[in-house]
Amino acid sequence: MKADRNLAALSNSIFASLQLPDAVNQLNIDINEGARECLLLVDGMGLIALKEYAEEFPIFRELKTLSNLTSHFPSTTATNISSLGTGVKPGVHGMLGYTVRVPRSGEPGRLLNSLKWDERVDPIMWQKVPTLFERASAADISVWHVAAKRYEGSGFTSAALRGAKYLGANQIAELIEGAKASLAKPGSFAYLYINILDHAGHEDGVGSDAWLSALSTIAELITGLRDQLPKGSRLWVTADHGMINVEEKLVLGQDNELMQGVSLVGGEPRARHIYIDAEKVTDVVATWRQTLGSAADIFTKQEAIDAGLFGAEISADSFDRMGDLIAIANRGVVLIDQSRVKEESKMVGHHGGLLESETAIPLLTTQL
Repeated sequence: MKADRNLAALSNSIFASLQLPDAVNQLNIDINEGARECLLLVDGMGLIALKEYAEEFPIFRELKTLSNLTSHFPSTTATNISSLGTGVKPGVHGMLGYTVRVPRSGEPGRLLNSLKWDERVDPIMWQKVPTLFERASAADISVWHVAAKRYEGSGFTSAALRGAKYLGANQIAELIEGAKASLAKPGSFAYLYINILDHAGHEDGVGSDAWLSALSTIAELITGLRDQLPKGSRLWVTADHGMINVEEKLVLGQDNELMQGVSLVGGEPRARHIYIDAEKVTDVVATWRQTLGSAADIFTKQEAIDAGLFGAEISADSFDRMGDLIAIANRGVVLIDQSRVKEESKMVGHHGGLLESETAIPLLTTQL
């Protein structure tokens, strides 16, 4: 059976190389005798876009390119970083998208935004799987999380990435210095995160001047890490998802027949969790399929589970949070929630779906 190549497999494999008990080296990576591992995740750096636009930045040619990885579904930050942090697939950790309904939160219920969080929700109870960072720290592996200061102590960090020592770093030089300090001794792991490319893609689109400027900054960061990390370090560079530029916007408004029987709209424009009045599920699913046709693939909850969209195993929490209907937009289509139409419509770049430009992510490495 072909091994999975995703972020859960990558983080398991790196920690296995550091001798973390029960971590499985799913990618068969070599042992690094220096025992210093640095993983940089560049939010939104899809493989397809990188192949098209990275030629002018030498560092991307200078690192060793391994077989690419595939984003977990949905191809979005909250889900994929949770898989990286826990080492398990979305159906197990339960972080099933950008927003999902909080079970037993009334009618029609309220949505939890995984990246902005909700103080009424305990992040450790919401995401119960022990993280690889927690497990590694308990095994005397020095684990560090180097990212923007605003993420320290956030609900999402506590849910998906708890267990690491946090170093706030807002500038490129700070990220590099933080990584260097984190890897001062053998038996250490540093996770670095930066989201400027994702932000530029959402605001101005993949390939825009702003996006290329952000990619130039990413190249500067990678080069600095390659040149300055301690001897014995191994650098890994990957992403959580790619992105597409929008071509067609469909607004899910209250006067739209698609919304008849719908109680709540979750997810995001490329991958929607749709919550439906119980007695109307069959009718709503039929209407969505007939109306949207090839613009979106429509799954009932059970069909999504049977298709393994969130992985082979589905926890009770994941089952409760999952939409009654899962709508995955095709081509350049986005499904806009009317209640968030201003925010979602102004975005040029989107992700979450199953197109290769969204799901194919790079894996680069070098031994220092």
